[in-house]
Amino acid sequence: MHTDVIVVGAGLAGLVAACEIAGAGRQVLLLDQEGEQSLGGQAYWSFGGLFLVDSPEQRRLRIKDTEELAWQDWEGTAGFDRSEDHWPREWARAYVSFAAGEKRSWLHQMGHRLFPVVGWAERGGYNALGPGNSVPRFHITWGTGPGIVEPFERRIRDLAHRGLVRFDFRHRVDSLIVEGGEPGRGGEVVGVRASVLAPDDADRGRPTNRTVLQDKEIRAQAVIITTGGIGGDHDLVRAAWPERLGTPPRHMVTGVPAHVDGRGIGIAQAAGGRLIHPDRMWHYTEGVHNWDPIWPGHGIRILPGPSSLWLDATGRRLPVPLYPGFDTMGTLAHLQQVGADHSWFVLDKTIAGKEFTLSGQEQNLDLTGRSWRGVASRARTDMPPSVQAFLDHGEDFVQASTLDELVARMVALEPDGGLDPEQVRREVRARDREIVNPFSKDSQVTHIHGSRRFLGDKLIRTVPPHHLEDPEHGPMIAVRLSTLTRKTLGGLETDLSARVLSASGSPVPGLYAAGEAAGFGGGGMHGYRALEGTFLGGCLFSGRAAGRAAAMATG
Repeated sequence: MHTDVIVVGAGLAGLVAACEIAGAGRQVLLLDQEGEQSLGGQAYWSFGGLFLVDSPEQRRLRIKDTEELAWQDWEGTAGFDRSEDHWPREWARAYVSFAAGEKRSWLHQMGHRLFPVVGWAERGGYNALGPGNSVPRFHITWGTGPGIVEPFERRIRDLAHRGLVRFDFRHRVDSLIVEGGEPGRGGEVVGVRASVLAPDDADRGRPTNRTVLQDKEIRAQAVIITTGGIGGDHDLVRAAWPERLGTPPRHMVTGVPAHVDGRGIGIAQAAGGRLIHPDRMWHYTEGVHNWDPIWPGHGIRILPGPSSLWLDATGRRLPVPLYPGFDTMGTLAHLQQVGADHSWFVLDKTIAGKEFTLSGQEQNLDLTGRSWRGVASRARTDMPPSVQAFLDHGEDFVQASTLDELVARMVALEPDGGLDPEQVRREVRARDREIVNPFSKDSQVTHIHGSRRFLGDKLIRTVPPHHLEDPEHGPMIAVRLSTLTRKTLGGLETDLSARVLSASGSPVPGLYAAGEAAGFGGGGMHGYRALEGTFLGGCLFSGRAAGRAAAMATG
């Protein structure tokens, strides 16, 4: 079999790349080890957040943003400090320009739309040159994950109807065909060797069989690797875990389906590609066990507003500025130094009802279904149905009418966790004493007041400061939090044309990479930390670059 370009992986980056190749008139074959029901990959399951700079949505909310400010935030967050950061930094600079330029209009002309309220993720809380978003930049796709996949799925199916795209689902790529030299020493990638897997009609996201029916070789002028990262394999995550993040958790919940196994990265390495920054990763510390799981170990992330009190396993409050929604990697590093696999949110019904959003399109059916009536209903109710379901059924949630009762239930939930009940009482009551004035020495309380000066937070994300023990806001709630695996920030090193580079720094002929497999561009354009809304955007940007470059090279 032969085609112009093979794209390995039918997630968002692969769909974008294939659209660009076929749109240029080239023949493209899209391979994926999963079935057609999983088209769109991880992006389908996402909340659909996108990082945009100086958007109309920001301006309507009186947010003043600029490309210069966004780049300042990106550099301060990424912390580029290695010689291998040349291409990641180049990709990051290009991506910020994209987010401040044509990104929104490019998506808009394909039918993509945004929810009008902009979110403020990764708030930082450090100085102006430190990590974090100085302003709200988290734009939610109207339709969430399916809404970001839909324009590209529609386009790719049209191109397939025109004979420019062929799909081969249930095809697991096992190696690349390299000719004309040794891998990494002048050899050219001219195709793939794949195993054809037995059909499997399991629902999207659920594990599928790995029964091999036959082997196949497929040749092409170029191959693009868009197979994602390693978040579905906890052993690989622990093996790459860096010392700076402390001891790897013994227990984690999983934020991606099991087929997110990093397979494509190793295959590209075997053909001469260079992997850089494997120790850079992105995992959330606000993970809870899904009471209605889809894949093994399925975890859901709580996207919190700023008001919950965050305690470590012993009951001590996390240090400044490790508040909910402020610094994901700083929080992860601190908690792993403590040496426990869990921490706690302490809050009340009022805070949960307004400030808890759950990750995943299936947890936000109003936004996913593009229902303004549903959004209005969410705003009118005391508790979103998805959050209420976790309160009713989630194994990590406890409720009580008094603080003493709540602490007792926390101990019962984690009897060997080392929680000090008196420390929890001390932290909650000390915090509550700081609430009576519109100013405070408590930095988190000051941030809550500051958040409510932003209209978006005041409307839907931040409650007025109040006592956690106030029965009018009860019951009190505690949530046991676990590390949730998510993203690989390092990846295959690529130049700005998405060509995979060898150890010598020269391109591996015929080989490209995009999406998470390429660290979202360059082998890690986020550096050590991300600004949120930048993962889907990185798939869009790098997939587009890879597709355009491969189309040009095969013309």
